[in-house]
Order: sequence, then C-alpha cells, then structure tokens
Amino acid sequence: MSGEKSTWFVYMIHCSDDSYYTGITTDVERRFEQHKNKKGAKYFYGREPKKIVMIESGYDRSSASRREAEIKKYTRADKLSLILSV
Repeated sequence: MSGEKSTWFVYMIHCSDDSYYTGITTDVERRFEQHKNKKGAKYFYGREPKKIVMIESGYDRSSASRREAEIKKYTRADKLSLILSV
C-alpha cells in the first residue's frame, strides 16, 4: 500500500456472559469470525461473542488504539449509552 493509510474501526461485541468486548481492526466482520472461532482475543476463551453492537470508523491505527483504551475504561452504563447513541 504505497502511502495509503488503512481505515481502522473500533468495535464492541456483546458476549454470552452479558459483558462487552471492545477491540480495533481494519475488517470488523473478519475479526468477529476470528473471535467466534477462538482465533482472536483470549477474552473469548471463556465466553462466546454474540453480536457486534457498535462500530466506529474513520480512525488510523494510533487513534483507534486510543479510542479503544478510552472505551475500555468506561463503566457498563457508559458503554450502554455509547451503544444506544450510534
């Protein structure tokens, strides 16, 4: 990719234990399939990903990482408000 920057996404998945997982990727559907097939984050070793509930786009790698870290600090109520706002 000669000078082109990939578009990164910040996403949130509702899990089988009623928790929410936040991550970043350049391909949300591919990443969700990886999580379903236990090829993604260790977070899913004890729970199943059920549904993508939020996607934000337009990030570069660095800003997506910052946004992911910000969301991971949110309370459950804050995450639910974010999901409802998008």
